[in-house]
Amino acid sequence: MNWRKWVALGVAGIVAVVAISLFPSTETTPRHNAGQPSAPTPAQEKNLKHSMLKQDMVATERMSRLDAKGHLKSLSVELGKLTTEKQKNYITNLQKDHKHFQSISWLDLSSGKEQKLDRPQFKPSAEEKKELHTYLSFARKALSQSKSYESPAFPENDPKYFVAAQPISNHKQGVIAVMDAGILNRVKDHQNKNLRLIPYPKEGKYKVESINADTHRDMTVKTGHDNENASHYYENEIVVTFEREPSAFEMKQIQSELKCKPARKIASTYIFHSDDKNMEQMKQYFISKWKPKYVEPHYLYMTNETDGLDIGTTSTEIPNDLLFAEYQWNLPIIETNRGWNVTKGSNDVIVAVVDTGVDLNHPDLQGRLLKGYNAIDESAKPMDDVGHGTHVAGIIAANVNNHEGIAGMMWGGKILPVKALDDSGSGTSYSVAQGIIWAADHGAKVINMSLGNYADANFLHEAVKYAFDRDIVLIAATGNDNTERPGYPAAYPEVLSVSATDSNLGKASFSNYGDYVDVVAPGESIASTYPDNQYAALSGTSMASPHVAALAALIRSINPDLKNTEVMDIIRKNVIDLGDVGRDKYFGYGQIDVYATLQAAGGAGSPLQFWPQYFQQKINRTLEGK
Repeated sequence: MNWRKWVALGVAGIVAVVAISLFPSTETTPRHNAGQPSAPTPAQEKNLKHSMLKQDMVATERMSRLDAKGHLKSLSVELGKLTTEKQKNYITNLQKDHKHFQSISWLDLSSGKEQKLDRPQFKPSAEEKKELHTYLSFARKALSQSKSYESPAFPENDPKYFVAAQPISNHKQGVIAVMDAGILNRVKDHQNKNLRLIPYPKEGKYKVESINADTHRDMTVKTGHDNENASHYYENEIVVTFEREPSAFEMKQIQSELKCKPARKIASTYIFHSDDKNMEQMKQYFISKWKPKYVEPHYLYMTNETDGLDIGTTSTEIPNDLLFAEYQWNLPIIETNRGWNVTKGSNDVIVAVVDTGVDLNHPDLQGRLLKGYNAIDESAKPMDDVGHGTHVAGIIAANVNNHEGIAGMMWGGKILPVKALDDSGSGTSYSVAQGIIWAADHGAKVINMSLGNYADANFLHEAVKYAFDRDIVLIAATGNDNTERPGYPAAYPEVLSVSATDSNLGKASFSNYGDYVDVVAPGESIASTYPDNQYAALSGTSMASPHVAALAALIRSINPDLKNTEVMDIIRKNVIDLGDVGRDKYFGYGQIDVYATLQAAGGAGSPLQFWPQYFQQKINRTLEGK
C-alpha cells in the first residue's frame, strides 16, 4: 500500500475521530501490520466479549439521548407554531410512531399551565414515580431558565427511563419527555446471543440437539465458549435428497413407515418430521432402504453479529444525518465518503437481507424496502421481531442526508427483506435455503447472510449454488466465537466471507478467522437502525458483512455488466492490507476500501483487468439489439 493511501486514510479518519474516542482500546496506534493476534483463553475471551457488550450499551444509550434531543428540538419548533388542540394531535401522532416517547408534557411558562399526554402502556411503579417526580422538577426548573435538561437513566440498577426537556424557541413555552430506556436491555439480551455469551440456542427448545461439528457426536452446550465446537439441529427431523424422485405411492410408504406428515420440499430435497423417531433413526432408515444422494440433520442457523489516490481533487462528503459525525466511525475508515464521489448507488440494484426480517415502518428505511418474504410464516409480512435484520439493513441502506438517525452506505438501491430466522434469532437450513432461493427468484443482485453454523449442510449449499448460478453476489459473516473453525455459509466457495475489525484496524476480539476468510470490515459498536424507530450500537461479524454487501451493490450500480465472480474478485483486489503482507487467515486479503474498489470497478470507465469481458458483453448486447 503506497503512501498516498495512508494519507487519504488519515484525512478520512479525521471525520471519525470523535466517534472512535468513544470506543476505548488498549492500543495507541493503528495496527496496520499487526501480524498474528495471540489467542485468548476462554476466560479472557469471555471478559473481552463482556467489555464489548458494555461498549455497545454505552454507545446505544448515548445515541438514544442524541436522537431524543434531536426529536425534542424539532418538536419544540413545531409546537411553537400550533394551537393547543393541534399540539395534542401532533404529540399523539409522534407517540404512535415513536413508542419510546412514553410521556410528553408541554408547559406555558408564563401562566404555569402544563398539559401531558402519556402512552397507555406507561405505568411506572411507585418507586419509579418518586424518582420521576424529582427529575421532572429539575426539568421544569431548567425550562424556567430557558435551558435544556437530561436526567440520568433510572432506576439505577435496572434503567427504564430518562427525562429530557427542551425550551420552545419563543422561550415562553417548553416541552418535557419521559423516554423509555428499555432498548438497553434489548441490546444486552441481543448481544448475549449474538456474541455467544450464553449457550444459544437453549437445549431442548423445539427439540434442538447439539453435536460436535468435527465428530458429529452429541454434546451439551453449557457455556457461550462451547458454541465454537457446536452445531445444532432438530432432533426429530431429517433432510433427504433422493437420487430418483419418489413416486406418490413411495412417499405414502415413507410417511406410513416413519409415522410422519407429508414432507416439506425444495427441488429434489425433502424435510421429514417424525413424532416417534429421532434424526439418527431416520438417517439409518433412509440409507438402508432408499439409498439417497445425501441425508443430513436439519441444521439450525443463528445470527452472526472490521495505488494512487488524488486527495487534492477528491472531496469527502459528510452527510447531515444526526448520528453520523459522532458515531459512524465505520464509514470514513473504509473510504465510504470518498466513494460516494464515484457512485451513491442505483435503485436498480436490489440487496436481499436474509435475516430476522426488517422493521417495515422505520422512518430511516422508508422508500428503501421492497415487499419481501417471510419463510417462517408465508402468510405474514417479513417484520423484524428481533432487531438483527433491521440493524443489518440500516448499515446497507438507511436514508442519507435526511437529518434523521444514521447514514447507510447506499443512497440509492433497494432492500429486499427476507425473514428466515424466527423470534429467537435462529432458523433452520430449510428456512434459510428457502429464503435464499426466494430472493434469487425475485430480483436480488446481492444477498447478505449475517448468520451461520459450523455444519456443512448440503441442503443449504445447494441453495447457495442456485443463487450463485443466477449471477448473484453472496456475502456472509464468519461468526463470533474467535475460532478458526470454518463457519457456513461463509466458507462455501461461492460466498464472499467477511470477518470483523475494530476502530484501530485490528482484528475484532470476537471475530472468527481462518484460511477461508476473504475480507474484513468494521464490526465493533456499529450504529444502525433498530425496531420501533430507534437506533442501537451492535458488535459482531453480522455488522461487518453488510458493509461488504453494500459495496457489492455499489459496484453493481456503477458497472452492471460485471459478473458476480468479477465483483467478488475486484473487492478482494482493492483492499487495505492488514496483518501479514498479502492474504492471511486473520484479515483475508484485507479491509475493504470503498473508494479504491469503485474506482477499479468503473469510476473512469470499465476496469482494465475486466476489459475483454466488458467489451465482449457490449458486442453481444449490440448483436442482440439490447
